[in-house]
Amino acid sequence: MEAGSMEWKDRIDKWKTKQEKRGKLNHDDSDDDDEKNDDEYMLLAEARQPLWRKVPIPSSQINPYRIVIVLRLVVLCFFLKFRITTPATDAVPLWLASVVCELWFALSWILDQLPKWAPVTRETYLDRLALRYDREGEACRLAPIDFFVSTVDPLKEPPLITANTVLSILAVDYPVDRASCYVSDDGASMLLFDTLSETAEFARRWVPFCKKFGVEPRAPEFYFSQKMDYLKDKVQPTFVKERRAMKREYEEFKVRVNALVAKAQKKPEEGWVMQDGTPWPGNNTRDHPGMIQVYLGSQGALDVEGRELPRLVYVSREKRPGYNHHKKAGAMNALVRVSAVLTNAPFILNLDCDHYVNNSKAVREAMCFLMDPQLGRKLCYVQFPQRFDGIDRHDRYANRNVVFFDINMKGLDGIQGPVYVGTGCVFNRQALYGYDPPRPEKRPKMTCDCWPSWCCCCCCFGGGSKHQRRGKNKGGGADSGADEPRRGLLGFYRKRGGKKDKLGAKKGGAGLYSKKHQQRAAFELEEIEEGLEGYEELDRSSLMSQKGFEKRFGQSPVFIASTLVEDGGLPQGAAADPAALIKEAIHVISCGYEEKTEWGKEIGWIYGSVTEDILTGFKMHCRGWKSVYCTPARPAFKGSAPINLSDRLHQVLRWALGSVEIFMSRHCPLWYAYGGRLKWLERFAYTNTIVYPFTSIPLLAYCTIPAVCLLTGKFIIPTLNNLASIWFIALFLSIIATGVLELRWSGVSIEDWWRNEQFWVIGGVSAHLFAVFQGLLKVLGGVDTNFTVTSKAAADETDAFGELYLFKWTTLLVPPTTLIIINMVGIVAGVSDAVNNGYGSWGPLFGKLFFSFWVIVHLYPFLKGLMGRQNRTPTIVVLWSILLASIFSLVWVRIDPFIPKAKGPILKPCGVEC
Repeated sequence: MEAGSMEWKDRIDKWKTKQEKRGKLNHDDSDDDDEKNDDEYMLLAEARQPLWRKVPIPSSQINPYRIVIVLRLVVLCFFLKFRITTPATDAVPLWLASVVCELWFALSWILDQLPKWAPVTRETYLDRLALRYDREGEACRLAPIDFFVSTVDPLKEPPLITANTVLSILAVDYPVDRASCYVSDDGASMLLFDTLSETAEFARRWVPFCKKFGVEPRAPEFYFSQKMDYLKDKVQPTFVKERRAMKREYEEFKVRVNALVAKAQKKPEEGWVMQDGTPWPGNNTRDHPGMIQVYLGSQGALDVEGRELPRLVYVSREKRPGYNHHKKAGAMNALVRVSAVLTNAPFILNLDCDHYVNNSKAVREAMCFLMDPQLGRKLCYVQFPQRFDGIDRHDRYANRNVVFFDINMKGLDGIQGPVYVGTGCVFNRQALYGYDPPRPEKRPKMTCDCWPSWCCCCCCFGGGSKHQRRGKNKGGGADSGADEPRRGLLGFYRKRGGKKDKLGAKKGGAGLYSKKHQQRAAFELEEIEEGLEGYEELDRSSLMSQKGFEKRFGQSPVFIASTLVEDGGLPQGAAADPAALIKEAIHVISCGYEEKTEWGKEIGWIYGSVTEDILTGFKMHCRGWKSVYCTPARPAFKGSAPINLSDRLHQVLRWALGSVEIFMSRHCPLWYAYGGRLKWLERFAYTNTIVYPFTSIPLLAYCTIPAVCLLTGKFIIPTLNNLASIWFIALFLSIIATGVLELRWSGVSIEDWWRNEQFWVIGGVSAHLFAVFQGLLKVLGGVDTNFTVTSKAAADETDAFGELYLFKWTTLLVPPTTLIIINMVGIVAGVSDAVNNGYGSWGPLFGKLFFSFWVIVHLYPFLKGLMGRQNRTPTIVVLWSILLASIFSLVWVRIDPFIPKAKGPILKPCGVEC
């Protein structure tokens, strides 16, 4: 501390000396003025400090982890060499199948492990962000942000949950004039429309209550239900009284919403009718016009204390038969266009309807990265981890995904950034528009003036001679080569005013658009082209024409003009006519707007997979953008997850099917964008995300082999010698050591790690397996698979985890159940055979039993899910599983390939004396 104080003192003294030389300090000032100047300087110096920093993982934790990874790789190579070179001669088919499986597992482990070589954690400084951009008494300079909330079916995605998400957004700790919330209703439901109307009215009282007392979380359902001392750190005398009144008002709000839900259960024959007597435009959910309703943010929409509220906008895009609407990705792209026309914030935060803001300062956390002068220009998004409520204490089906969010994502953050996981992500709008990140200018190489100019021209084609030739041609110095236009994703870059801008994509040019206000004078594309007059022919030939803009973004002059505003905000003159903006917003969500444009191909959320999140983030990283993983101490967002076994498997099936679709598309990381700027370790990580479903095939085979060995008395491994035993033991020890050291640096508990390992097997032999075959049918055969959103109502409303024991039939349950049965049958058969054959047969039996128990232990949570609370299993599951296991066993006994076939004539005994 002493060294730090001395450093501060020296810096203050130097600052004072400079001020005295400039005549800005008066020696006759009082000591109070000196202290004031000192405090002001310290604040300014603090504001100049970085807004974030990397927190290095201690070398005592990360270095042993890396050493064990290398040792494990070496041991794995020797182990595989042993397995390949020593076949089991009495069970060649089993040996060959097991070796192929082990080779695939080794490749999968390498793809998963390498991206975790250099994990990174980061911390932010919110106080420095406030000092730099939100100082008290000065105009706020924090960047505006648009929130996106998406929902499809309010009967299966409860409106009350969506309302809580919206309320937590409206109450976020951020300037109200710089936050807007857009809710996408892809089901065109009047229930959600009326719910948002009630939500907007309740927000007038809820938002000032949250900001007055600083409550967390700011979703009322979860705030009032949390079991904690709500009086902690509260000092206002009126808090208890106002909290009771607010809780009563929220309960009345819930009753009104529940009444709307009850009314919506039965649709009238003539369709829904709005309060003014007009028919609801969305009565036909597959054929209706686009709808937009602004609830808050306009004049007169103030809270009970007379302060402005953030804007709340309801959006339902147009739906017509015969159009491919691209599900969630299409809905998100519609929100991108609507928000660009109405508010055009430079950053976008998207949330699922069941993910509420748990940390009111989450947006400020993201701004520490996005508004950083150095890093922010290169970031496409800031991803937050997903955290969940309502999960059982033991997390039976690994719903929390702790290993992925706390280990894999931190590893990716040390390369090019984490993958986009579909929610809890703050985007840079320019990255969504398909623009390239700004590239740093290369410094010109130094040249020697002692050589003749003709020598520099002949020596080489690069370096200083090239810059000198450019300088002569353009009349500039050695660095004038930077003025030469450089083609980018949208066609061009050029240097203007000493800074390189992407014309027509970033800061505009030619006098049309003011750099000071970051705005455009008008909407019309003709004016954009008029402003390009006077440029050199080379520049003009590289600029995008009006048709180029329309082909890329669609035929909306207002929207195109908004894309040219790099730092957000509406173009100059756009806000003068709100009615015209609403009309234009309706136009950009029409179902034919995206035809013959780049939407879904290069712009916005990318189409072509049910997991549009992975594909969208992958395209951005291929362009050279970086992403950041932000993990604040208080989780930024929390959501709900399906704790029911069947729903959980269907969720995993959807993710795996999306990966298979990407694998079979042109966007497969194995061959896509090798000329881009995707780092190799990041490519390995994306490859792992799209090939992991195919692990289900070798995994299913490997889980079946132990039962086959027990039933036939064969084994995949011949008799071990001492050297082979050492490699087996070393492999198991390296696996254990890798897991232990990984848990050590990540902070993940061993229970979470073990649940992840168990569900990897459960999902692998069920959902992933079905995803592979469904993906093949969809891509090769054109057979599409529709997914149904499951209801989130618990079986027993009085039990917090009633849904955990609710059983729903699905074919995904058959393969794991069959594996459990045949392995149990194999154990019984193996032990019986050992008892009959005496002591010598027990030694070989233990190896077979070990692998069978390995399968059963990993499938144990699945077995508990089948039994349920009453230890009952549906008859159809038992029948199908027993039938398949019996057929398999009988067929195996009938065509046992390990029984040597007799050659030559069949000899029969001719009698007793023979």
